[in-house]
Amino acid sequence: MRFEVLPAIDVADGRLATYAPQGPVPSGAFRGDPIAAARSHVDAGARWLHVVDMDLAFHGEARNLDLVRAIAALGPAVQASGGIARSDDVQVMLDAGARRVVLGSGALADEASALETMRRFADRIVVGVEVDEGRIRSRGAAPVDLPLAETLGWLVAGGAHAFLVTGVSRVGALSGPDVALVKRVVRAGKPVLAAGGIATIDDLRAVRRAGAVGAVIGRAALEGDIDLTAAFALR
Repeated sequence: MRFEVLPAIDVADGRLATYAPQGPVPSGAFRGDPIAAARSHVDAGARWLHVVDMDLAFHGEARNLDLVRAIAALGPAVQASGGIARSDDVQVMLDAGARRVVLGSGALADEASALETMRRFADRIVVGVEVDEGRIRSRGAAPVDLPLAETLGWLVAGGAHAFLVTGVSRVGALSGPDVALVKRVVRAGKPVLAAGGIATIDDLRAVRRAGAVGAVIGRAALEGDIDLTAAFALR
C-alpha cells in the first residue's frame, strides 16, 4: 500500500491560519492565500490535501465551503476536517467536493450519533482521535475527555474504517511525532493516519515504521521546512 502524505490547509475566515489553544492564528505563509498554498502542494506532487475549516471547529459554523470547492477543483482528493460532528456537516463537505471527511473527536461524546454517522457514510469517514496525556481530548468548540482504549474498542466494533490520530501537544511544535501513540492506535487493527509534530522525512519514516498508512503535515509543509517532493515519493 502506498504511504500517503497529506499537507494540511488550515483556513479561518477564508485565509490560512495555524492552530493555537485559544483559536486560529493568521498565517503569513503564501501571503495567507489557501489556494496558492494548495496549488504549490499539488505542483509538488500532492495527491491528497487535508483541508481544515477552523471556523467550523472553533465557532460551529462552516464558513469556507467555497475554498473546499476551489481546492478540490485543482485536482487533488480532499480530506475535509474541522470539528465535524454531525451527519449534516459531513454531507455538506462531501457536496462541496471532499472525497472523505474526518469525524471530529468532539463527535465521540455521543456514541449513538457517531456510530450512525459512520454507518451512513462508511469508508468516506475517517474518525479523528485527538490524544493528550493518553486520553482523547478534542480541540475546538466541542471538548471531550474520553478513555482511549475503550473508545477505540467501540469505534472498531461499530465499523470504523480508519483513524486520524493526532498528538495534541505536538501540533505546530515541529518536535517529532508521538510514535508510541501511533503504534497504540495501529493495534486497533484499522488503517491509521498520523498527525502532530511531523517536521522531517525521518519523522514520516518513523510513523510509517510504526504502522501508519499515511500522515498529515501542517506547519512543516506550510513554511517550506520539508521537501514535499521527497515526502510524496515515500513508499
